[in-house]
Amino acid sequence: MCSDVLLCHQDTIVEGRARGFDVHDEGTDVLFVVRHRGQLYAWRNDCPHNRAPMAWQRDEYLNAAGTHIECHAHGALFALDTGLCVRGPCIGESLTREALCVDASGNVYWRNPNQ
Repeated sequence: MCSDVLLCHQDTIVEGRARGFDVHDEGTDVLFVVRHRGQLYAWRNDCPHNRAPMAWQRDEYLNAAGTHIECHAHGALFALDTGLCVRGPCIGESLTREALCVDASGNVYWRNPNQ
């Protein structure tokens, strides 16, 4: 059984898309979740290059083709499943992974709410 912070139901994150979560209700997403090849991956909304939020508008964390996570501040591209920067000024660095838990009902929880 999962506890921690309820984010959403897994069906609300569709394949090849991302969704951000403002879990502290402060107007900025703390983390975002990507569905890639059926798996959910959660990343801190913080570019390793300039410590800036990643999306250019609500839930727009991926490049136009949906093949990479893109930092819209400077165009860096990151692998969907590893968070590794493959193009841009922070090449070789990675996004910070956030732990998730999905319960038997399909509810998605953030496992590290104090970080």
